[in-house]
Amino acid sequence: MEGAELIIQEIHREAEQKIQYILSEAQREAEKLKEEARKRAQSQAEWILRKAKTQAEIEKQRIIANAKLEVRRKKLAVQEELIGEVLSAMREKLAALPDDEYFEALVSLTKEAIEELGTKKIVLRSNERTLKLIDSRMEEFSEKVGVEVSLGEPIECIGGVLVESPDGTVRVDNTFDARIERLESELRATVAKALFG
Repeated sequence: MEGAELIIQEIHREAEQKIQYILSEAQREAEKLKEEARKRAQSQAEWILRKAKTQAEIEKQRIIANAKLEVRRKKLAVQEELIGEVLSAMREKLAALPDDEYFEALVSLTKEAIEELGTKKIVLRSNERTLKLIDSRMEEFSEKVGVEVSLGEPIECIGGVLVESPDGTVRVDNTFDARIERLESELRATVAKALFG
């Protein structure tokens, strides 16, 4: 029986070795699977973190861009308001020029228009104040501008003159309103530069 016992012991030993080997392999496989799962989880966590950081950066940039846009919009609104106030003050100042200074400005504006018209007779139109001022100094005015001047009907304007040929077919609008309108973008740029650098 001793031989049979030895065989049984050998079978047990081999079975035990196989069990240990299988357990060891299973343990290694389990560790390998755990490590792979850990790496996948870490990789996924890193990907999620990168994605979140990217989204956060995009959102941050969007918020900053919107804030800059809003600041720029408000700055432009303030600039526009200030420019409007300056232009309005300029219109008021032009409308309130002292008569002597205004008279000389009218002479200059009329001469400029006469050069464009190329005529020896003109009809002047403007607001009532201007027409009265020119009428009160008509001889001096005609002499200074060098042509025959007649006064037309009053028009709505802050000042300056609308100069027409006698038949009314050709006109040069040198009213302050028209000149400001023609030069408004340039005036706006000048005022903006003076106010905001």
